[in-house]
Amino acid sequence: LETPVGAVGVTVVGAARPGRPAIVTFPDVGLSPHQCFSALFAHPEMQEVTQSFQLLHLDPPGMGEGAAPYPSGYQYPSLDQLAETLPGILQQLQIRSIIGIGVGAGAFILAKFALQHPEAVEGLVLINLDHQAKGWVDWAAHKLSGLTMSIAEQVLAHLFTQEELAAATPPVQEAREKLEKAPNVGLLWAMFNSRGDLGLERSGNSSFRCPVLLVVGDGSRHEDAAVECNACLDPTQSSFLKMADGGGQPQINQPEKLTEAFKYFVQGLGYLSAAAMTRLSRSRS
Repeated sequence: LETPVGAVGVTVVGAARPGRPAIVTFPDVGLSPHQCFSALFAHPEMQEVTQSFQLLHLDPPGMGEGAAPYPSGYQYPSLDQLAETLPGILQQLQIRSIIGIGVGAGAFILAKFALQHPEAVEGLVLINLDHQAKGWVDWAAHKLSGLTMSIAEQVLAHLFTQEELAAATPPVQEAREKLEKAPNVGLLWAMFNSRGDLGLERSGNSSFRCPVLLVVGDGSRHEDAAVECNACLDPTQSSFLKMADGGGQPQINQPEKLTEAFKYFVQGLGYLSAAAMTRLSRSRS
């Protein structure tokens, strides 16, 4: 769909469900929506969700397969500007409210949208969220890595743990192949690294007005940022899931565990039948 900052890739799955929000996903830098979310939404236990909600997978401008490179000097939109494309996209698709699932940069964009348009967001699942702008130490480290590592290697180090990179797991290999054919990923990576601060607070105008599930892999490079973010959230409105063996991408590595958490989260919003949850409990035992 065309937006003021370029064409955003939109994949719609399923028909609109009257009286229900759409589930909107936004991937991290360097991952397509398919790479980022297919393991989660293809999981057998997730079918109850996919049959109950319309899904909307978003992809930032210039990141789709076969995208032409932007000309030299092109001003790529900031994460804040990408968040501001969402109202227009939802309006075009006649979607009144959403449940957002974002990873990394995608989590930041959906969080920004929720802070600016609380009336449109019923719940948020934020994976690997870093809500703060880079400090000068992080900035210096990023500049230094830019001298010694290619953009693809920097993005891979952001997405995956050292163990996953060393083992060259299938998700790492798939991401590496995509990055080799992604001429514009450096522009989005630069915007992610120059992002502002969400300014989160436990209450007031800078707080989320909807339930939030924060997710991070135990021992991942995003763990500290997620813990700090959790401290800024209203504990009565938020849950924090630190996932064992989640690696850099919990939704890829542990789709069954995240499916279970997501179904309980959605039930807490007033959707999904008790029968679906009973089956989930049985499958665990």
